[in-house]
Amino acid sequence: MYSMVKTAVIRGLGSVCIHVEADVSNGMPVFEMVGFLSSEVREARERVRTALQSNGYPLPAKRITVSLSPADVKKSGSGFDLPIAAAVLAAIGEIDKKYLEDTLILGEISLSGKILPIHGVLPITAKAKEMGMKRCLIPYQNQAEARQVSGIEIWAVENLKELVSYLKGKPYQEKPMGFGEGEKDKTTECDFSEINGQDSVKRACEVAVSGMHNFLMIGPPGSGKTMLAKRIPGILPPMTEEEQLEISKIYSICGMLPQDGALIRSRPFRTPHHTISPNGLAGGGAVPKPGEISLAHKGVLFLDELPEYKKSTLEILRQPMEDKEITLVRQSGTYRYPSDFMLVAAMNPCKCGYYPDRSKCNCRETEIARYLGRVSKPLLDRIDICVEAPMIKYEELVKKEKKESSGAIRERVMAALERQQYRFRGTDICTNSRIPSKAIEKYCGLNSSQQNYMKEMYQNMELSARGYYKILKTARTIADLDNSEEVKECHLNEAVCYRTWDKKYWE
Repeated sequence: MYSMVKTAVIRGLGSVCIHVEADVSNGMPVFEMVGFLSSEVREARERVRTALQSNGYPLPAKRITVSLSPADVKKSGSGFDLPIAAAVLAAIGEIDKKYLEDTLILGEISLSGKILPIHGVLPITAKAKEMGMKRCLIPYQNQAEARQVSGIEIWAVENLKELVSYLKGKPYQEKPMGFGEGEKDKTTECDFSEINGQDSVKRACEVAVSGMHNFLMIGPPGSGKTMLAKRIPGILPPMTEEEQLEISKIYSICGMLPQDGALIRSRPFRTPHHTISPNGLAGGGAVPKPGEISLAHKGVLFLDELPEYKKSTLEILRQPMEDKEITLVRQSGTYRYPSDFMLVAAMNPCKCGYYPDRSKCNCRETEIARYLGRVSKPLLDRIDICVEAPMIKYEELVKKEKKESSGAIRERVMAALERQQYRFRGTDICTNSRIPSKAIEKYCGLNSSQQNYMKEMYQNMELSARGYYKILKTARTIADLDNSEEVKECHLNEAVCYRTWDKKYWE
């Protein structure tokens, strides 16, 4: 007898529908599986055989052939166990085939017949809805995640016998979630009011977030660079439902969703260690998965001690910072992951950290040049705002006056972003940092006096075309914070200042 079950496999951020076909016929007793299978999928044969035997469904002494199509798509992961078991059970007449027609099945099976959770249920459930499936049959522990997709029935099963009973016609009974309350808001954990001094760097943080500009802080150790960076999540704007679902799909693929299956509701703030590998940053592996730059999508990627990262690893950032996505080409196919992140970086100006203060810094010029040279000019050119975080004076450290909170800063950020949303309505542009060069004149137009000023800056600072455009985009954000529809010379002056500290250290 023949049967067919639908399932899916993760491919990039989406998924591909897979047809699991089973045929039981007379012949030499054998259980064969075909269809471009990875080792873990091939092992499903023994897991399924033993689980069926353990639960009272012994396989007949016949030839059993299971085919997973399309054959040109690599099948990997443990989620094929349950659809293979369902297809075989339907082929031997243990379950009713009519319940398989509009059902997508996925899950891993233990040898005892218990259904185990898998990664990537959220994007697969979204794919099932897109395909017009009536229901998704998934592991019980994945049900909270799957229920984030509305408009499709979710049948959560705990063991093989439960699966058989439902596919024989027993009415499905919804199970309680049995988990916590979901992700808590983390935006109030750290506040800018806790930081003394560094007013100019706080201002730069505000400008950077208001336009989602890439941001670099340079200064001696102990000046508060990391503290400032960790408070940036407190002034980030809230995410839309569409953004929450998109980010949650990425985290689902990596198995990093909260246990209760709730969507990711706070913007990501990723802080990979400087020993991270290129694959860890960009994504990849034998079974490609998103890396840190995709886990930081729609949020912040914070690289502390920037020159300590391998130069080859840092150079990976260049293309994703421009294209807002990363493409991984592997033997098994091409995988695309989104990478629309805001880069925040911090670094010391030399190995000891005190350059250019020669009273403290004993580094030789060649050592300083070698240290700073770990961050390439092309990467620096992609950073919109570069500021110096000087050592805090004692008077600033002990000053008792009330400081501005993250909440107050966030209100101004939200107001600036609302102006941008109104300005860019009907376009694909979402923030000032995303303004394409062909639209610069439209959104960042300058009068003749301002053009002369920028011409002088362009020549004196030896700017690249990219650097010139980034100054204009930053000036546009400063104007939005100032509630000005026009970019004024004071806005240009401030934006130019944010491009001068890199020249001080790298010239």
